[in-house]
Amino acid sequence: MHTVTLGHEPLTLAGLFSVAHGRATVDVHPDAGRRVRRIRERIDALLAHDAPNTYGVNTGFGALAEVRVATADLARLQVNLLRSHATGVGEPFPTSITRAMMLLRANVLVLGTSGVRLEVPQLLVEMINRNVCPVIPQKGSVGASGDLAPLAHLALVLIGEGEAVFEGVVLPGDQALARAGLHPITLAPKEGLALINGTQAMTADAALVLERAALVAVAADVAGAMSLEALKGTVRAFDARIQAMRPHPGQERSAANLRRLLADSPLALSHKDCGKVQDPYSLRCMPQVHGATRDVLDHCAAVLARECNAATDNPLAFEVGDAVELLSGGNFHGQPVAFAADFLGISLAELANISERRIEQLVNPALSSGLPPFLAPDSGLNSGFMIAQVTAAALVSENKVLAHPASVDSIPSSANREDHVSMGTIAARKARQIVEHVETVLAIELLCGAQGLELRRPLRSSAGVEAAHAAVRSVAAPLTEDRIFHKDISAVAALIRDGRLVRAVEAAVGPLHALSST
Repeated sequence: MHTVTLGHEPLTLAGLFSVAHGRATVDVHPDAGRRVRRIRERIDALLAHDAPNTYGVNTGFGALAEVRVATADLARLQVNLLRSHATGVGEPFPTSITRAMMLLRANVLVLGTSGVRLEVPQLLVEMINRNVCPVIPQKGSVGASGDLAPLAHLALVLIGEGEAVFEGVVLPGDQALARAGLHPITLAPKEGLALINGTQAMTADAALVLERAALVAVAADVAGAMSLEALKGTVRAFDARIQAMRPHPGQERSAANLRRLLADSPLALSHKDCGKVQDPYSLRCMPQVHGATRDVLDHCAAVLARECNAATDNPLAFEVGDAVELLSGGNFHGQPVAFAADFLGISLAELANISERRIEQLVNPALSSGLPPFLAPDSGLNSGFMIAQVTAAALVSENKVLAHPASVDSIPSSANREDHVSMGTIAARKARQIVEHVETVLAIELLCGAQGLELRRPLRSSAGVEAAHAAVRSVAAPLTEDRIFHKDISAVAALIRDGRLVRAVEAAVGPLHALSST
């Protein structure tokens, strides 16, 4: 297990993924620790000299920003903030997203501009390392003034309140810390606000969707290659010369994958003189469609990588000589992440759209170049993959609803002080639902494609497609008569999600092009 060090080099998406899945520990670079301490000392000096009204330090919050709070009540102000803002509802975030959220918040705090004591990010880091995972409801953020409700639930555990999971048990925050050998902190002025003002819930969620999407993008090429072989399609449309005349990077990478996956196929040679001129768009246009998704994913990766290292607190503390200046701004507004998360969901939905059309080509005897209806042995007695295609169609249809962008909506809050918001956390959650649906639709396509290949035996396909076929068959048997498909679909979807499908294919044909940014 390696260590991700905060505060020295920018946090990478790969580092975020490692910590989110428990494959890395976390520490804080000494230089960052010194920077955090120095800025906090200057804030304390400012407060000691009857500082002017400074938002969130000695004033109320939101629409109460002009209300001065007495010095004696400043610590209580921070606790009240966390308690009042912990209004999340719904199911908790998955553990991986919560761990990513904690890491991102700690990374913001070690920049120093949040003005907290070093003890605050250090406790977050220790909670990650000792697997203390706050229980954070998924719903309740509108994505500006930060992810206030989710981050408040996270922050409560640092002061011994709220709930956390430790060793598989949900416990009150103080008990979870105690069992992990940790102690809650008492918040100093500004620290409660510094813990909740930011985009870390939406960024964590969207980033882990992107991680899954990177595998899905390659799996789509693999599934499409298998379908093309089963349907007696041609590789000619993927010729590099065609792609060079429209040089979108994703298109070129997807076409290169398809050429590698389909190289030297005896099955393809068996019908090279069949007289068919062109394949349907769902086969012929795979580089253009899959590639367009890849380009969107690369854009989203760039946005999210920047956001992972962004100071999204308010106000921000800047050193001016031996003093500090606190500036109020709007870096907590989630619009960049909201757009990225919506675009992520839209682009992923299109992979399911085109996959479902390839499934239809496979199961429809009017389209499948001689395959039996619904790929069923003894069709009529057996329904084969008839309703598996219906399930794919249902998920594709649901994706069309989920792909409607959340980021075009806004609703005023906090007595109209927060009068425009991003809805980025909703966008990220929808993208997570979409990527799960895409994994499932591709799993159905792979099951249909594997069955189609077997119906072409004794002809064999290319090395890459045969490796994919073997991977599918390692978790799902061929269809010899009707059976319950639910477990087969789930097993192949897991094959995509955990990377086993792609690894199996790459073992046979070498590395395939993934995203350029992850």
